[in-house]
Amino acid sequence: MTLLLVAVGAAVGAPLRYLTDRAIQARHDSVFPWGTLIVNMISSLLVGLLAGLPADPAVTALLNTGFCGALSTYSTFSYETLRLMQAGARFYALVNIAASVVAGVGAAACGLMLAHSLTVR
Repeated sequence: MTLLLVAVGAAVGAPLRYLTDRAIQARHDSVFPWGTLIVNMISSLLVGLLAGLPADPAVTALLNTGFCGALSTYSTFSYETLRLMQAGARFYALVNIAASVVAGVGAAACGLMLAHSLTVR
């Protein structure tokens, strides 16, 4: 059952990632991968929020592992960073690395703080 929940979450998260990434990137005339950065920040925020809320293991499998796991994309981040380096845009590559790590961890921390503020009684 858990595998099915992960698959269902991923089946929603992956297409949403692709569509969101393309919509964001289409609005920016830049080599910088804004779409991937923003999608990964949103996913990190959701992971932090969900991790801080009381949840059944089935909900965790569906939302954290399945949905957020497919919504975020480390492989695309890696590919786009390498592509920037190969194109000679080393500054953008370094900014992408720094922004992805700092913003991702920061977004997860914000999500966790939000969850704690929602559950404090």
